[in-house]
Amino acid sequence: MTSQLLRIKQKSVIPGFGITMGFSLLYLSLLVLIPISMVFFRSSSMGLEAFWETVSSERVLASLKISFGASFLAAAVNVVFGVLFAWVLERYTFPGRRFIDGLIDLPFALPTAVAGISLTTLYAENGWIGQFFAPMGIKIAYTPLGIVIALIFISFPFVVRTVQPVLQSIDLEMEEAAACLGATRFQTFYKVILPTLLPAIITGFALAFARALGEYGSVVFIAGNMPMVTEITPLLIRTKLEQYDYAGATAIAAVMLVISFIMLLFINLTQWWASNRDKS
Repeated sequence: MTSQLLRIKQKSVIPGFGITMGFSLLYLSLLVLIPISMVFFRSSSMGLEAFWETVSSERVLASLKISFGASFLAAAVNVVFGVLFAWVLERYTFPGRRFIDGLIDLPFALPTAVAGISLTTLYAENGWIGQFFAPMGIKIAYTPLGIVIALIFISFPFVVRTVQPVLQSIDLEMEEAAACLGATRFQTFYKVILPTLLPAIITGFALAFARALGEYGSVVFIAGNMPMVTEITPLLIRTKLEQYDYAGATAIAAVMLVISFIMLLFINLTQWWASNRDKS
């Protein structure tokens, strides 16, 4: 009887569930489902043979390889340093801590074009940072390495902000108990802290990867945009649009969308597995 009353009370917390759910689905359809479906609808007008010829061209495959490879690498780097930054900000108190914590959100507010111009200026061969690598034969700007750096910059906050709340919720007594039982620092981190952080780390990686994959403004300046070398897929799609090849642009977008969905689905399944393993 008590459980039935509790269920009734839970259902009545937000009145008008049918109306709110209907508005939510309508909002989601207008903003996400319909625009995405139009990508597949427009690309289907090409015919299967023309579609395959477009998406399997050497230039398109090279751009997909650069976009997905650079995005994955940037997200992986941000996982390492994002967890480190979150740990420092949550576990230590030092002068300027709040200022540094605020700087992490700067890529959210900074226009991507401004970020691209700034990074290009810094990492060009005569830039403040690039000039030290140029004598060693290391070129950063206008190379895939420059793309990775730009993607690291714009996707860095996602990992930090995802891991921080989880670190706040971890009870320090768990670490003290592990130390009392004779665990080393590495064992404490690997056996006690990491299993709790793992779902948040995977989520941060997924967000950083998705953000980097769709980035255009900050990359277009530092990439150099050389076909087959530093041309990202979003730039190739825009090039197709400027050539009035709308069907070709939507075909490339459809392939990118499908690959992104499959990768994010895999990441979400991994996150679900990590969460269930932690509960068990």
